[in-house]
Amino acid sequence: MTTRIEIMDVSARDGLQSEKKFFETSNKLELIARAIDAGLTRIEVTSFVNPKRVPQMADAEKLVQMLPENENVRYTGLVLNYRGFERARDLGMDEIGCAVVATETFNKRNQGVEVAETIKQWNQMADDAHAEGMRAQITIGAAFGCPFEGEVSTARVVEIAKQIARAGPSEISLADTIGVAVPKQITEVVSAVKDALPEMRLRCHLHNSRNTGFANAIAAIDAGVEVLDSSIGGIGGCPFAPHATGNISTDDLVYMLDRSGIETGVDLGKIIETSLWLETALNKSIPAQVAKSGIFPPQMNT
Repeated sequence: MTTRIEIMDVSARDGLQSEKKFFETSNKLELIARAIDAGLTRIEVTSFVNPKRVPQMADAEKLVQMLPENENVRYTGLVLNYRGFERARDLGMDEIGCAVVATETFNKRNQGVEVAETIKQWNQMADDAHAEGMRAQITIGAAFGCPFEGEVSTARVVEIAKQIARAGPSEISLADTIGVAVPKQITEVVSAVKDALPEMRLRCHLHNSRNTGFANAIAAIDAGVEVLDSSIGGIGGCPFAPHATGNISTDDLVYMLDRSGIETGVDLGKIIETSLWLETALNKSIPAQVAKSGIFPPQMNT
């Protein structure tokens, strides 16, 4: 097993995008500042999408313009089409994260076009991002199961991965968008993509909808994934996928990795403090368990 895993915290984007009550920009900035203070150096901060479809992201430009400058932190914005890319480019984003869904039905619902068209757009966005000195990475959504078409074959995921790899992404992420994967499946799909693209850096985006998210995280690490997505407090979900509940929580993930001897560079105590703050800011209970149960062994005052 690897001795270090990079975490990309997605609480400010994926974590908040399904919230019905608008989370004020000032609160988003505090969430991001707290994440940085806890040692997180990759943060997905917003998505450049139609605010009518995802109202929580209506303040994308305002938020990005107010982000704290920190040369050690990479900010990512999700873009689903070329217009979204232009908005991110004009703001000087460090990195764009794009997405293609593994099934036609879900891709049309999420992005309004067929998979082939999304890949065509990705190629253009990646080329133009590279020309601007921006990183460009891409996620294969519903790589382990689709709410509309059911099972997704490993061969399908590998074929899409090969197609999107031609544009030279900094990494490819495999997403369990609706939280249906189990460890054996994670091992199979990640290993197959790694065999097909041995030089590609791989990331996993996991949801804990059916309580398998953390077992899947370990399986992903064992299979060679170098980066994992998570959200502080375990908040989040996809607004276009039925029953797509929260991401694996940064809190519980860091606890598990710390106790397993895998470094993350993240201060768990500060993440828990942020989860408790987030619970108050959202005025609802959060899924993260370590925030409720506490760190073991207990941290003693000296």
